[in-house]
Amino acid sequence: MSFSDDQLTIEGLSAGEGSGRVLLLACGALAHEILALIRINNWTHMDLQCLPANLHLTPDKIPDEVETAVTKHRSDFDKIFVVYADCGTGGLLEKRCDDLEVQMMAGPHCYSFFEGNEVFASHAETEFAAFYLTDFLVRQFDSFVWKPMGLDRHPQLLEIYFGNYEKLVYLAQTNTPELDRLAEQAAERLGLPYERRFTGYGDLANELVAIT
Repeated sequence: MSFSDDQLTIEGLSAGEGSGRVLLLACGALAHEILALIRINNWTHMDLQCLPANLHLTPDKIPDEVETAVTKHRSDFDKIFVVYADCGTGGLLEKRCDDLEVQMMAGPHCYSFFEGNEVFASHAETEFAAFYLTDFLVRQFDSFVWKPMGLDRHPQLLEIYFGNYEKLVYLAQTNTPELDRLAEQAAERLGLPYERRFTGYGDLANELVAIT
């Protein structure tokens, strides 16, 4: 990373501020970022429990998995916060969280809340043909994009899947040269123009502050 830990400290929140045990029930794709925020801001009252990141391949299963985890851990914590956005559940996760009386991240997906939901929405109409990657997806491009789509076995599918995309946008949470290089390679493999946009942790950081 090209910035210091101090630059990631959330403004206006003292280290260790907050009372009561909080469980962050999160998508595994966000583990690295959440752990960094917990460590940097000394949120010692927060614990992280991740569900498998590959649930995104079957989003209809996310609400049930979240409910199972909430039910299992509810008695051990003062508060549970679900660190998923809608993530392809078509509103079902929000309804389930309402039924369970737990809060969840706002927004349609992590691309949006990393950039900031308001900012993402402001250019959504002009970027509907953009393919987005985050730090996690850059690291796991083969496992979460290339292989699940069968492109390792059937390269002829590339045009079918990506022929209508206009560019690949890497929403970078960190300034990491190796990830920049991998993101550019991903764009080349998909045959798409490349754009990098530094977001930091966006609304993820803001919402974790709000629940402390």
